[in-house]
Amino acid sequence: MNQILNITFRLTVSCLLAAVVMGSTFIITNKAKTHNEHVREESVRYSLLGYTADTPAPESLAMHELYRYVVKEAGQQYIGYLLPAAHDAAAPFVFVVLDLNGQLAFQQPVDLAEDKAMSAKDRETAILAAIGGGKEIVFAEQAIVVTDDGRRAAYLLGGKFPGFKTFIHVMMAIDPSYTMLGFEVLEHEEDPGLGAEIEQDYFKNQFDGKTFEILKGLDVVKEPLPAEYQKALEGKVDESAQMAMMDKYREQDIYALTGATISTKAVTDGLKGITKKFAYRIDTLDSVLKEQQIAVSF
Repeated sequence: MNQILNITFRLTVSCLLAAVVMGSTFIITNKAKTHNEHVREESVRYSLLGYTADTPAPESLAMHELYRYVVKEAGQQYIGYLLPAAHDAAAPFVFVVLDLNGQLAFQQPVDLAEDKAMSAKDRETAILAAIGGGKEIVFAEQAIVVTDDGRRAAYLLGGKFPGFKTFIHVMMAIDPSYTMLGFEVLEHEEDPGLGAEIEQDYFKNQFDGKTFEILKGLDVVKEPLPAEYQKALEGKVDESAQMAMMDKYREQDIYALTGATISTKAVTDGLKGITKKFAYRIDTLDSVLKEQQIAVSF
């Protein structure tokens, strides 16, 4: 009997030690993973804006996080935006809530330290404390407003949409008029040599410089990518020739990847959808901010 108890005790201790080790390992590796993802996303952001280690961003450049939430109260639904307030505001953030007609429902200052705003839990706690009980908020999406010397220079948008197999995660940059500056594929499971070609410059760069009007009607054509155009897309010609070629094909639809029309269509429709929705939402929000004289940092 003593032997059985001894074995049971040892097994219990071994399991507890294993749990501690596994738990500690998960915490450490998860923190490292989160950190690496943040570093990668930050690098992609600057790259999409045209900045690299050799050409760093100017000190006048600033990025302002914009968080969108669905707000529910007593059977009613609203759209809420957590925005960085103006520098002289009473609180670092303001939560602006719109009804489904795009009209201001209410606004509240949010006492949240800027370094805490990256934490979803801290954001939610601060917002709920500001707007009072009886309300529920659900995070919807995040965008970044980029300013240079106080003027809007670009928007950075993240998103995902269905691909041929699973979801395709992207980050994209558009200018203040919603013209496409570029995009990067952050994650996908498209087939190697086929749909996975969405990562290649000759595909991604087809979207560069597409205006909002062009983008809204953008489609996919099942034709071979012209050789002259491909060289320009891959940067294999001098800058003047590249610009001339890009201008020539500016209003052209997207040439489908060989054997991967579905992946091509998914990316084209996905980027188009993200841009159109954001343009509508930011226009509506800007209108309310102006009408109600709500001062924000961007």
